[in-house]
Amino acid sequence: MSSAKLTDSAQRKANELLASEVTYNGQTYNRVREGLADILNLQPTQADGKGPAKQSVFYNPIQQFNRDLSVLAIRVFAEDLAIIRRQRHERRLQNLAKGGKKGKKWGQGEGISGKAMAANGDDIVEDSEGLQKNKRKREDEDHSTEAEDPRATKKIKGSEEVDKESQHGPSAAIESPEQHQNNGNIAQDDADSVRVDVQFNGDSKEATTSTNVEVKQVQEARKDTTALDPPTNGPPDVTPPFRVLDALSATGLRALRYAKEISQVTSVTANDLAPSATASIKLNVAYNGLSGKVSPTTGDAKAVMRHAANHGKDSYHVVDLDPYGTAAPFLNAAVQAVTDGGLLCVTCTDSGVFASVAWLEKAFSQYGGLPWRGPQSHEAGLRIILNAIATSAARYGFAIEPLLSLNIDFYVRLFVRIKRAPIEVKCLANKTMIVYNCDQGCGAFSTQYLAHTREKEAKNGDKFHTQSLAQGPSTTPECEHCGFKTHIAGPMWGGPLHNPHFISRILDLLPSLDSEVYSTIPRIEGMLTLALNETLFQETPTSASSESASTEPFPSLDPALRDPHPFFFNPSMLSRTLRCSRPSDAQWRGALIGLGYRTTRSHTEAGSIRTNAPWTVIWEIMREWIRQKHPIKEGAVSKGMAGWEILQKDRSRRNINDAKQELRDALGKAESIEGLLETVEAALYRISKKAEGASDTAMSNGTGEQNGVVHKQGELKVAFDEKLGKEAAGKKLVRYQINPRADWGPISRAKGGQ
Repeated sequence: MSSAKLTDSAQRKANELLASEVTYNGQTYNRVREGLADILNLQPTQADGKGPAKQSVFYNPIQQFNRDLSVLAIRVFAEDLAIIRRQRHERRLQNLAKGGKKGKKWGQGEGISGKAMAANGDDIVEDSEGLQKNKRKREDEDHSTEAEDPRATKKIKGSEEVDKESQHGPSAAIESPEQHQNNGNIAQDDADSVRVDVQFNGDSKEATTSTNVEVKQVQEARKDTTALDPPTNGPPDVTPPFRVLDALSATGLRALRYAKEISQVTSVTANDLAPSATASIKLNVAYNGLSGKVSPTTGDAKAVMRHAANHGKDSYHVVDLDPYGTAAPFLNAAVQAVTDGGLLCVTCTDSGVFASVAWLEKAFSQYGGLPWRGPQSHEAGLRIILNAIATSAARYGFAIEPLLSLNIDFYVRLFVRIKRAPIEVKCLANKTMIVYNCDQGCGAFSTQYLAHTREKEAKNGDKFHTQSLAQGPSTTPECEHCGFKTHIAGPMWGGPLHNPHFISRILDLLPSLDSEVYSTIPRIEGMLTLALNETLFQETPTSASSESASTEPFPSLDPALRDPHPFFFNPSMLSRTLRCSRPSDAQWRGALIGLGYRTTRSHTEAGSIRTNAPWTVIWEIMREWIRQKHPIKEGAVSKGMAGWEILQKDRSRRNINDAKQELRDALGKAESIEGLLETVEAALYRISKKAEGASDTAMSNGTGEQNGVVHKQGELKVAFDEKLGKEAAGKKLVRYQINPRADWGPISRAKGGQ
């Protein structure tokens, strides 16, 4: 609790004390500092002084945690990409030393070789080192590529780039961020692309195109570049491009922070549909001295991203979607605008849709999945959104790998790696599931995957996957525990939510950060630690080895890997179902660990328990809790309630019920008094033997289903060992932050001019 209060105090200090008035270009603005960036032009309070006026440009200080985390996640991703580039460059030098092929140039191939080269009409092949390279298709000597490709002169409707006001009125242009860098220089990675300026003249808005760089000059520059051998002692003296698109930028704060706080970033495109927002971005870019690094644009985010997808060299290493509401309309264009192996960052604030059944038809129309009713609704919402991203990417042969997926306050934030991998796309059905949820009964659930993937080995030793239909259904229409009807949720993502190696890199970075710049560090550490612990059945690295972290990229997970035990259970809900007191967290963990199972928390719900124990074991523990510790009053649970059927399976009640059934069968078979007595005596004898057998085979310690042993009800020896379940003393973490002030949530949409 104390750590949470410290975090709240730091956030108030960051959001309130750093606000001040400044005079810039003869005008007075409110200034707010976040991270290393400053933003201006925030609206003052209302004339009566009773509250803030409506914002003309959207800014929500509550999402500072989101922005701090995003900066760190993109920084770790950029560092990892730099390692990959360096390794490719070293392999290229080795090939040159051996007299072989040059392979890729420095900074080339981190995804550009896949989508961008394909978009530019290149064939993709691989050399002996497994590296991709491009082979230019033959072109007709009589016709240039630009003349044949209609995309070279394609006008993007509804998309303009804000330019300086002139005496002739505003002009607009759509250009890649590399073309807006210092002194107007063209970046190396954009050397063989042609800049297209779309100028709107007067009200008619007739588009005219002009090439700032002649095709022949670009080709000569390309020849000169490829002819130069890089130095043998390291990479060329050229900063590899790292392009970021902030597609829905508002004030531009996110773009400014990326440009200032991530050294690998070479250019940031800050786009917004509202001209008032773009004007604010231009003001903030100039105030922060980033005019050569951040390019403000005005346009429909979907059009901007499609433009990047159609011109491969304009694609982005990071695309950030942070809309007001849902990101669903932007996903289709976003997965195409990211380079092969790039990062897609997505925020969705419509939790009332994806985490509630109140608008289930809207959830299905936007995300393609039905939401979940119950405490697991927010984790299910994360998985529904991931499935929407995965299906959007799969249409174009791209596979996704969630690096970090978090439910935060009133929104979700996802960091997803997009890569061109048609073979991995084939495993998508294997990682797509529907869930049967007993939402009106006991709260138990079961999963049903849509397909099954098997790994096989070819004659040459290579491994590959084969796909087959899954058997179904995985459960009965009624809950096997309480008998209530179940409801369907999904389809949704059934793979891992996080990459533990990626999370570990961020956690390793935290001690070196300035707490005054990143005031949400305590909460970041607590939430990421929870997320890391959620990866129960993955290889979770220890927070260590800065040497290995700086020399090797973090590994990807198996593309066919499922999350074998998604979701969690809430002990309070189980106790409510059985009308009994709640075991403490330590008692719950002690009982599960004593039976050989693993436990952790879920970051989406305070008081939750995530485990690999099946529901039969979970309910047996609850029955033993009532029998051993806290008996319930007679009549507390009546017939027709969800807890009734569960309690009927208690081991003591089960023996009585079995005896009654045996006697009923005996009475039905008896033909005389003597025969009746013999039959009853035989039935009682069998019942006594069953009781003795159950006592003799009672297990002193369960080994758990994960070791291939399936426990029968009544054979478990449950011990509520608080000492075994007590967590080791360590650093206090802010796992679940209490809202630091009233109205901690979404704010009204900006009311700026159109």
